[in-house]
Amino acid sequence: MGKEIESPCVSVCRLRGDLCVGCGRTLEEIRHWKAMKRPEKMATVKHADQRLKKMAPTSKPMAPTEET
Repeated sequence: MGKEIESPCVSVCRLRGDLCVGCGRTLEEIRHWKAMKRPEKMATVKHADQRLKKMAPTSKPMAPTEET
């Protein structure tokens, strides 16, 4: 039997539409997490990670400022 898949929840539960900005899961995925089989959980974690990467702002380094 395989190792249990941990929930990707990071306790930053904030929804943007039906997507949690903390873990990247949809509301539907969050609701059904406990009932999911291992392959479903693995796919959900993968998709959630991809969503979080798309949501992450692309940060550009700030230019140094001159002190006067």
